[in-house]
Amino acid sequence: MQQHALLTKEEVKKSIVGKLQRHNGCSLAEATPNQIYKAVASTIRDQIMAKLVAARRAIREANGRRLYYLSVEFLMGRSLLSNMLNLCATSAYREAFAELGIDMEDLLREEPEPGLGNGGLGRLAACFMDSLATLNLPAMGCTIRYEYGLFRQRIVDGQQVELPDNWLEHGNSWEIPAPEDSVEVRFGGRLEEDWSSGELHVRHMDYTPVIAVPYDMPVTGYDNDMVNVLRMWSARAPKSFDLASFGRGNYQQALEVRGMAEVLCKVLYPEDDHFEGKQLRLSQHYFFTSATLQFLIAEYKREHGDDLHRLHEKVVIHINDTHPGLAIPEMMRLLMDNEGFSWEDAEYVVTHMVAYTNHTILSEALERWPEDLMRTHLPRIYQILQEMNRRLCERLWQRFPGDWDRIAQMAILAYNQVHMANLCVAYSYSVNGVSKLHGDILKRSTFHDFHLVMPEKFSAITNGITHRRWLMLANPRLSALITEAIGDKWHTDAEALRELLPLREDAAFRESFARVKRENKLRLSQWLILNQREGFDPDCLLDVQAKRLHEYKRQLLNALHLLVLYNRIVDNPDYDMPPRCVIFGAKASPGYRRAKLIIRFINAVSDLVARHPRASKLLKIIFLENYCVSAAEVLIPAAELSQQLSTATKEASGTGNMKFMMNGALTIGTLDGANVEMDAAVGRENIYIFGARAGEVEAIYAGNTYQASTVFENNQEIRRAMTQMIDGTLAEAGVFNELYHSLLFGDHGGMADPYLVLKDFGSYTMAQKRISADYRNADKWQRMAIANTACSGIFASDRTIREYNDNIWHLAPARW
Repeated sequence: MQQHALLTKEEVKKSIVGKLQRHNGCSLAEATPNQIYKAVASTIRDQIMAKLVAARRAIREANGRRLYYLSVEFLMGRSLLSNMLNLCATSAYREAFAELGIDMEDLLREEPEPGLGNGGLGRLAACFMDSLATLNLPAMGCTIRYEYGLFRQRIVDGQQVELPDNWLEHGNSWEIPAPEDSVEVRFGGRLEEDWSSGELHVRHMDYTPVIAVPYDMPVTGYDNDMVNVLRMWSARAPKSFDLASFGRGNYQQALEVRGMAEVLCKVLYPEDDHFEGKQLRLSQHYFFTSATLQFLIAEYKREHGDDLHRLHEKVVIHINDTHPGLAIPEMMRLLMDNEGFSWEDAEYVVTHMVAYTNHTILSEALERWPEDLMRTHLPRIYQILQEMNRRLCERLWQRFPGDWDRIAQMAILAYNQVHMANLCVAYSYSVNGVSKLHGDILKRSTFHDFHLVMPEKFSAITNGITHRRWLMLANPRLSALITEAIGDKWHTDAEALRELLPLREDAAFRESFARVKRENKLRLSQWLILNQREGFDPDCLLDVQAKRLHEYKRQLLNALHLLVLYNRIVDNPDYDMPPRCVIFGAKASPGYRRAKLIIRFINAVSDLVARHPRASKLLKIIFLENYCVSAAEVLIPAAELSQQLSTATKEASGTGNMKFMMNGALTIGTLDGANVEMDAAVGRENIYIFGARAGEVEAIYAGNTYQASTVFENNQEIRRAMTQMIDGTLAEAGVFNELYHSLLFGDHGGMADPYLVLKDFGSYTMAQKRISADYRNADKWQRMAIANTACSGIFASDRTIREYNDNIWHLAPARW
């Protein structure tokens, strides 16, 4: 529980008014909305800073292990409301706002959405930070302070257009600059080896230096005194180097240094289909990992002295996917070149300190770098990778003598590429998948040979979401109803939600649950009218598919089904179904042409439906523009049906599926990722499962036994919908030819319909028919919805973090 006193309503009012006077020289009546927002944020931040000082002292005195969680993404969302919630100060602030005449919605519009992430990877990392602080576990998140993040999405003429997302334009009220912790990161140059002392000393010469400057964003625990920080690294050029270069007339070199510094932190995931883009991505990954490791070594020395041979006893480095995997050779470099370690001693420390979470089995997402790029851009890292690879292959030869093909598949350097996943698996002490199914696939398929050699490393820990943001903050109406029914213990123990199960049989509770859902749908409709000038009837079935746009997530399956529904309505004047509004929320990577084409296809189907007088009464399709955390916080509480359609084996876990479930949406999904565990938790009678199972999918890929053309010929509805793709029904003829050919013929000699859209279509449509029938039975639907909320507690990130800590990190909670 909290030790620091909370501010009263009067203290909040006094602080806000005082800050406006001191910082802006104005009264509340004269202040702009942005000035008022910053005064409120500063008041909350003052409370957090007091806790941060005490938390740091408690962590130092505990003298235990600390976690450095490295991720290229942290999709944090807005902080004002979440900090008020975690401080347990929401009531005092709302009362103060009411008396001061401050509108909460106006405040929220002034807070920018931090551009630090894109999808599930970043949102998971953000949920982990919340749970780590709530469980009093000492941790620092580490990433890049992106200036523009990913992009702001606009839909123009049905197509995605990317605009800059300058979220830092008016500053970030929550960050704390820490220039005293700045470090230098080096790129390019050449190496000189010195054996004069009898030992190897490597000097890095003629490199391009960049200064990494940290900014810390505090992350508060719920109803406690713990505050961790998210450390964001920003790049700047070394001023002295610029001046000297200009003085010598070497303008090009000076501009090169400044140019690299300026571009490093501009955007998340720069396009990498060309050499410059690959080099920039590699630079970004090395930049923040090197800066983080240099900092943590300095921090360790301040507290434990200069001997780093026990560094692994006090520090855990967790690599969230392969992007920060360069932390492994970089720590080797720092220990050997800066601290005088032998290779063997450095390797021992590193392999007992680094843990790795894999997030995908998709081959294209298992990160690889061209060897030539690594050799020229990070020469010392490449040299270390060569030796790591030599030693790894030597060990593998002992296990698989003569099997060079197998060893090459496991090597760090092979086929002129650096294989980051192999590096992470070989040199981490723990490798985990993010659901039970995903963990099994890693062991039997993706990293099968590694599992044979080092089975003790492998485990699976199912992802989770923070129920405080995704239920308490995002859905206050449902939260109040739950607390009224079972008390507030679920705030810190989400599995207490199971106490809602008996209330399925209480007619009054079902009615209240349904009323909350309708109010949330009405709120979403009003939000859409304000932001996109189109709403929907809150009495329709609200059906949502919101996630990153990728072919394996199969937004195309959903859209094809909607086109089939349209045809049924048009063809049969007596065709009836519960009116349905289908909302898509998705961003496609700027360079992912086919994903952007699917967005255009969805919008074309939407336009087709909207133009038909009868179809438009039964079906509405909305593409939610610029889907982000703030939009999700309005969308998810309103959703009644959650579409989780990934091809079995392709989705490692998913976390959106958990958020929808927790908010009382029913799921239609494949037995993929965490859907498998959701199905077990809630029972098959409360979820709609369809499609090929993992074993069948693996057999299809192994034997290439599936013929998409057979489905096309035998299913008249599919054949008609696909013909409409290309005959001018949806757009000028030829626009969607690529989608048609991919489904029916494949790409460049590859398998047709590689994500089994057509194969699973029949099963999907049958599940959709059951959904329409069940939605007409209001009592049955509400029973199922309540069961989903009641059984969702196991997917809270507090449980996930406890498992990580018990099985991998072994951190001791801070005590006051």
